[in-house]
Amino acid sequence: MEMEHINENTIRVLIKSEDLAARGITFLDLLGNHNEIESFFYSILEEVDVNEEFKGSEAVTFQVLPKGDGLELFISKNIPNEEFTNLEQIADGSPEEVSDFLKKHIAEQLQEVEETEEETTDIKREYVFEMIDFEQMIQLAHEFDSENIVSNLYELNHFYFLEVRFTDEYLLKNQIDDYLACLSEFARLSQVTPEVLAEHGKLLMEQDALEITRRYF
Repeated sequence: MEMEHINENTIRVLIKSEDLAARGITFLDLLGNHNEIESFFYSILEEVDVNEEFKGSEAVTFQVLPKGDGLELFISKNIPNEEFTNLEQIADGSPEEVSDFLKKHIAEQLQEVEETEEETTDIKREYVFEMIDFEQMIQLAHEFDSENIVSNLYELNHFYFLEVRFTDEYLLKNQIDDYLACLSEFARLSQVTPEVLAEHGKLLMEQDALEITRRYF
């Protein structure tokens, strides 16, 4: 949590998601009721007002606005109306509007999670590469990182076929594309399907063909 004195009447506090987590609080908890929001803001004031300059004030106000993945909180005391113009883009700190902001923030986070889940579940994760000789396989195995990849090596019609399956469910399409680009430097993407290989090909190495090749050749 970051804090700075803007002037003698105003403290700016940047509250990040991890700061909430350290207090056992989530954005969702702050939606409980307006009293909880006010109580939370006063608890922040207790932490930052080390010289107790604000506690004795009869008029303490809170303004809040989004800041990255957290909240930017302005705590003011006895502040004249004209000084508010110096605080750019400050949202009205009424409990209703604070609650509305928190709801929007949570909705955006949930949408990001849903979009990421859709992106990681709707992409192709299994590919077949073909090579004219085993020397290509040896070179590929030594140059390509095979972590989180299942690899099977087949022989069919005097060609070698490497079936690869990306097992990390959180890999995004652009990350898989990077892997494919690296593989394509040593082998050609094939139109032969894993089903054809399983039915007609000769299985030479199973599950970890890249690591086996790297170890013995």
